[in-house]
Amino acid sequence: MSDASPLPRLTAALDAAVFGQQRVLEDLVTAFLARGHVLLEGVPGVAKTLTARSMAGALGLLFTRIQFTPDLMPADILGTNVFQPQDHAFRLVKGPIFTEVVVADEINRTPPKTQAALLEAMEERQVTIDGVSHALPPHFFVVATQNPLELEGTYPLPEAQLDRFLMRVRVGYPEASAETTMLRAFHQREGKPATTRQVLDAPTLLELQARAARVSCDDSIIQYVVAIVRETRTNPRVRLGASPRSAQALLAASKARAALMGTDFVTPDDVKAVTFSVLNHRLLLKAEAEVEGITADDVLKQTLERVRVPR
Repeated sequence: MSDASPLPRLTAALDAAVFGQQRVLEDLVTAFLARGHVLLEGVPGVAKTLTARSMAGALGLLFTRIQFTPDLMPADILGTNVFQPQDHAFRLVKGPIFTEVVVADEINRTPPKTQAALLEAMEERQVTIDGVSHALPPHFFVVATQNPLELEGTYPLPEAQLDRFLMRVRVGYPEASAETTMLRAFHQREGKPATTRQVLDAPTLLELQARAARVSCDDSIIQYVVAIVRETRTNPRVRLGASPRSAQALLAASKARAALMGTDFVTPDDVKAVTFSVLNHRLLLKAEAEVEGITADDVLKQTLERVRVPR
């Protein structure tokens, strides 16, 4: 990893707040550099929101958390025009989506109508209220969370909306050593919330995103990405394989991963490192495969073993 990589500075800044989630952090920053969005999936208490909040602090970005509930309405997210009697005119009261990093907490607990309120914002970085479009900040980044276990009373995200997320990242329990370090830090802070120092500024972030877009990619890597995506469509356990948009997402994430690691070209290892998070929510398995306990990650592991790695 070269000195051009921002990862060591980010890791050092986040050490005081987040423990044992290095891979999650890397995926979050990779998606941000690729101008994508992330769905974090994990049981309660594994630092999903804390990781997103700490990353926003280290990047110097505005942070907002929205708790998604069954009674949440689109206007509660986007905002609405409110009549001002003193001015005899309507004035836009912006919703919490007008920020840079927004955590959509437990996104699957709100009805589809409210879930869909995020679609335009995620795809076009703007929202339309009463027919008028309003631009969102250039660093707009959505981190949605959901609990994969408690599904009663939830509204699973449809495939079309899952596809809007560049990555689905599973957050697990930390290693014992990391959990011990976390408790020691909690004790030393006397229960106070952890703080994260800013290590990057807005111009640097723009340059990092531009650098990720400029990362060179040999034609053999492009063919490797296409081969991976097409292999998922021929797997007998898959009902619906990865789409052409998935190939674009996989290439964009691979380039961002290379930039994060401080290199200016994509390697097969960069592609492999992001394949699971980019594609695991874009495959629909056949019913018999699910009955056998086969997961999308199992299919992707098999896919990477079958596809020839370019040299």
